[in-house]
Amino acid sequence: MSDNGRPLNISVPQTLDFLLSRRSGSAKAMKGPGPGAAELDRILAAGVRVPDHGKLTPWRFIVFEGEGRRRMGDVLASVVAGQHDVSSERVAQERERFMRAPVVVGVVSRVREQIPIPVWEQQLSAGAVCMSIVIAAHAAGYVANWITEWCAYHPAVLERIGLKPTERIAGFIYLGQPADPLEDRPRPDIQAITTRF
Repeated sequence: MSDNGRPLNISVPQTLDFLLSRRSGSAKAMKGPGPGAAELDRILAAGVRVPDHGKLTPWRFIVFEGEGRRRMGDVLASVVAGQHDVSSERVAQERERFMRAPVVVGVVSRVREQIPIPVWEQQLSAGAVCMSIVIAAHAAGYVANWITEWCAYHPAVLERIGLKPTERIAGFIYLGQPADPLEDRPRPDIQAITTRF
């Protein structure tokens, strides 16, 4: 305890080791089981413990699990089927897109523009939520993949999953178990991307 009775920050070097061990697992190479309801609630609770200037909660979640993943596939398939010269293989691929993982969390950025908090800060907060979910999933023993793909930007898809015109998908986070051993990728040289002022 400090002199004023507040707890001091505690050094936890194993947390840094944990963060340095994190890597994404491909959504295409996931299998079950995914997090159950209580585990997912805990992962999402960790996700919202991010900086949020003005306490705006400029994000919300859409959870796709069970048959909800199949319903999302139906949405995607119907949207692409309405386009010109689309193959039946492409329609089938879209029908299976959200079936790649047992659980998918859509993180929705919901910016409020008529307030003094900068839009950019609200968007960054939604990105921080995505990363915190990814880290929390890793801590819970799952693999995560934070991606967007075409469906995060298509107006017809966004309307059909209930987004308002002022909302955007910050990411779809696929959660499950790795079907194959995870491989790390080359990371940037810290010295090459760091300057000191």
